[in-house]
Amino acid sequence: MIHLARRFVGSLSRRAPLAGDEGWASAQLLAHELDLWRSMSNVDRRHAIEVARQFERLRGAGRREEMAAALLHDVGKLESGLGTLGRMAATIVGPRTRRFRAYHDHERIGSEWLAAGGSSPVTVELVRRSGPGAEALTQADQV
Repeated sequence: MIHLARRFVGSLSRRAPLAGDEGWASAQLLAHELDLWRSMSNVDRRHAIEVARQFERLRGAGRREEMAAALLHDVGKLESGLGTLGRMAATIVGPRTRRFRAYHDHERIGSEWLAAGGSSPVTVELVRRSGPGAEALTQADQV
């Protein structure tokens, strides 16, 4: 829960990620992945960079496919259309509405988008939180 409180405080700032971080992230992504990345909010991109950097510390120098998954692990949340307060509500009350269900099912949704775009099976599987690296990604996401 502490990581969720920290994430909420971080969500209060709408600033874009630092240019160096954006460049690093862009270098990890295929063209269609970069399109998805750019559709994410500044808040979500900053969080994703933190998660990817932590994932890299846990796994060592990761493969591009794994780093793409770490950067796009929450991309499926776009389907819900929820902002910070809506996401908080969805976390508290669970998947009671269509939008809240989409929020809770973001891993499946994101992995389907990535598969449809031609991402590596490694990326798709890791966004779905399965396969090698899934435990490290879950741990990294606690930032």
